[in-house]
Amino acid sequence: MNGQNRKDVIPGITVDIVLKKDQRTGTLTRGIIKDILTKSPNHPHGIKVRLTDGQIGRVQQIHST
Repeated sequence: MNGQNRKDVIPGITVDIVLKKDQRTGTLTRGIIKDILTKSPNHPHGIKVRLTDGQIGRVQQIHST
């Protein structure tokens, strides 16, 4: 599942995000969602989230529901 729809992104699930500094390379960071930062129901580049370790990025891949 990709992370473009807010309804699919739930706090507590494991996801891969791309950090702002890694957008050019596409390097993914895995973590657990703490907060959802995007208010709109969908976003073409991925829903922006904050992970439990404090990193912020856009969801690229969802690993568990």
